[in-house]
Amino acid sequence: MHISEQPDPQQPRQSLPEQTGSVPQGMGWQQPEEARLIWKTVVVSLVVIGFNVIGSYALTRGLRELGAIVSWSPLPYIQAFADPWVSLGVLFMIGWLISRLALLSWADLSYVLPVTAFSYVLNAVTGAVYFNERVTDLQWAGICLITVGVALVALTPPETLEVNGRR
Repeated sequence: MHISEQPDPQQPRQSLPEQTGSVPQGMGWQQPEEARLIWKTVVVSLVVIGFNVIGSYALTRGLRELGAIVSWSPLPYIQAFADPWVSLGVLFMIGWLISRLALLSWADLSYVLPVTAFSYVLNAVTGAVYFNERVTDLQWAGICLITVGVALVALTPPETLEVNGRR
C-alpha cells in the first residue's frame, strides 16, 4: 500500500505486536510467559549450582578437619554434625535439594541434570584452588567436555512437555 492510499475499511486492520499483547512466533521474539520461564529457570539453576558448590566445599572442609571416618556404626557420622563446617555443608545441601526439587517441578529432567552438572566443573576448580587437589590433564579434558555439554543443553528450552494443561 502506498502512503497516498487509504486502508480498506472492509479489511481487518493489522496491528503491531505491542498493540495486541502477543508476539508473532518464528521472529526471534519470545512470549512474555516463555521469557519468564527462561529467566526463572536460569536464576534457580544458578541457585542449585551455588548451593551444591558451597555445600560441597563446607562438607569437604569440615570432614578434612575431622579426619577419615571409617566405621560401620552411624555414631561417628552423627558426631560429625557437631563440626560447624559439616553442619553448614548439610544446610547448603538441604537448600540444594529443595531448589533442585523446585526446578524439576517445571523444567525437564533432560534439561535440569545436564545444566546443573556445571556444579561438577566448579567443584573441581574449588578442589584445586582451595584444597590443593591435583587435577590431571585427563580430568581437565573431561571438565571441558562437561562445560561444552552444559552450554549446548542451556541453548535448548527448559520445558518441552505440557503438564496439567500448562506448558
